[in-house]
Amino acid sequence: MNDIKGFLDEKVELYNQPGFITNDPISIPHRFSKKQDIEISGFFAAILAWGQRKTIINKCLELFEKMDNAPHEFLMNHQEDDLKPFLSFKHRTFNDVDTLYFIHFLTWFYKKYDSLEQAFLLGQNGEIDAMGSILSRFHEFFFSLPDAPSRTRKHIATPARKAACKRITMYLRWMVRKDSKGVDFGIWDQIKPAQLICPCDLHVDRVARKLGLITRKQTDWLTALELTEQLRTFDPRDPVKYDFALFGLGIEEKF
Repeated sequence: MNDIKGFLDEKVELYNQPGFITNDPISIPHRFSKKQDIEISGFFAAILAWGQRKTIINKCLELFEKMDNAPHEFLMNHQEDDLKPFLSFKHRTFNDVDTLYFIHFLTWFYKKYDSLEQAFLLGQNGEIDAMGSILSRFHEFFFSLPDAPSRTRKHIATPARKAACKRITMYLRWMVRKDSKGVDFGIWDQIKPAQLICPCDLHVDRVARKLGLITRKQTDWLTALELTEQLRTFDPRDPVKYDFALFGLGIEEKF
């Protein structure tokens, strides 16, 4: 494991660099400087992050063009007629119904709260809870509005359904991790990098298994926990930095 740690540390240094941004969905929130715009655009980019990265980026660009490339301002000030362009938006199984509910919830939320981090902290008592509880509560909160479509629930995974939650954990990595490399944003302060769970997507899962970091046969929430616990032995304060190494090895090097 010491050899694997050294190998992965080298790959973190290789891939956790500004050059990583251009071809990755994280390039979408990097188009913005306002905190709320970064949160909103990052949230959509993470949720839509399935399929080829180029297609994901193009779909996000299409979506935010409909918001005049000012998502927070759009949420706070749009009129009902301004929603009509979104009736034509679709990415894989994410359709107009889903888009309009996301806009509806985020509009409602930002009229009450300053930062989307608060949506991941509601209902906590005392010290911050384990990530499984945080994500399960966020899922229920996000779909708590009276008109939440049942079909839209599938687009935000929850540990309560044993899902690996790869897209939402990736979003949290973007918002929470702090370093000097300029890829992740680190604009949230209450959730700590040590609490994050490694996004267990296809590439990460495959490489982690080849390196012996995952033994569980299926890929689910317990798999993501198993992987993250192993990565914590390499760096307990910032385990998900190794997401860069595992993902880079998988998609760039076909490891």
